[in-house]
Amino acid sequence: MKISYLLNTYPIPSTTFIRGEIEALEELGLKIGRLSVRRFGGTLVDRSDQAEMVSTRYLLTGNAAGLIVAFGREILTNPRGLIHALPVFQQMRRKAYAGLVHHIAYLMQACYLRQEARRQGIAHVHAHFGTNPAAVAMLSKLLGGPSYSFTAHGPDEFTDAAHMSFDLKIKHAAFVVAISDYCSGLLASLANHGDAHKIVISRCGLKLEDFEPTPIPGENRTLVCIGRLCPQKGQVHVPAAVAALRAEFPDMKVVLVGDGESRAEIEAEIERHDVGAQVILPGWASNDEVRKILKESRAMLLPSYAEGLPVAIMESLALSRPVISTTIAGIPELVDEECGWLVEPGNHQQLVDAMRSALAAPADVLARMGKVGRERVERLHDRRRLALELQRLFTEATSTGHNSSSAQSPLQGGANFQPAAE
Repeated sequence: MKISYLLNTYPIPSTTFIRGEIEALEELGLKIGRLSVRRFGGTLVDRSDQAEMVSTRYLLTGNAAGLIVAFGREILTNPRGLIHALPVFQQMRRKAYAGLVHHIAYLMQACYLRQEARRQGIAHVHAHFGTNPAAVAMLSKLLGGPSYSFTAHGPDEFTDAAHMSFDLKIKHAAFVVAISDYCSGLLASLANHGDAHKIVISRCGLKLEDFEPTPIPGENRTLVCIGRLCPQKGQVHVPAAVAALRAEFPDMKVVLVGDGESRAEIEAEIERHDVGAQVILPGWASNDEVRKILKESRAMLLPSYAEGLPVAIMESLALSRPVISTTIAGIPELVDEECGWLVEPGNHQQLVDAMRSALAAPADVLARMGKVGRERVERLHDRRRLALELQRLFTEATSTGHNSSSAQSPLQGGANFQPAAE
């Protein structure tokens, strides 16, 4: 059984968890292909990501001629498939903001995907994110291609959910993975009444042996933020919070690892508050470098406005570092007062108070919080458990008479952080 993963842009620095998911499935003996709509236009600093780019086949980037040929071949050799797919194609187009040209591009990619799947012997396509990859996989299936599924994360894919045809994507999927209880609830609200049983919760996982917990070094006063510099992650508020705490903690530092469209605005805030010695912007880092930076920190800081359930939080807790974050989406399913501090997004005083608590907490308190965080990640976010669950779902999806799994995932967990099976 060969499975192919399909993404919009892959690999990119913020999707290393997907690479890890693929690796875990391959360790179980599954053959996994890599397909992506676009090639990442930036610089990949991690060698594993560089290797993934070589292994990935691109539907759109550098493939205009291939798409045209595939579309023409589909018209000549699979007219019934096109007729079968057109009603759903029209429904998607009527709901969406994007115009006819975008949807014709989706259809052309779906034609190419169906034919590529046949050439490679791909039995099932799994898309990450419920945006255009899920649309292309759905159209490919309706053309006569392999079954498909997708993992929904949020937040961006739910921003204009009414225009994203989630009801159609869920209806035609073998199953749909939600990464959190919060995400599952959103998907269920968007699905047709009879399709909600297809939604299963399988939480993103880590290769835990790469995250050996270490004690917090001495009088460390460094907080670390990992992620793309963008409005959704709220890093622009960090300089003002640091300025409010600088006199109280003169040796404090905040390291903002990553890059993105908010960099200039953050740099302006750093200059305005005169905290250039305290707020450091090193740019993107490799996976090994990120782990090293986290081990040299006191706690993690992620003051986001919009998230799914950040893998960076899982990584920090896996290394026994408490987390300061916000009360949004799936974050409270992993972080609470036992392993961190949650604040309302955009609330300056709450952010300052949480950072003060992290900077002033005694070593034994931080150690206890770190231990709880590590245990929680071990229970909920071990990638081996995720891979076993996906293997089961893929097997059911590709077995005769199995269109989807109505059984709930054994990886579910509610506010009490216990899997449903326990």
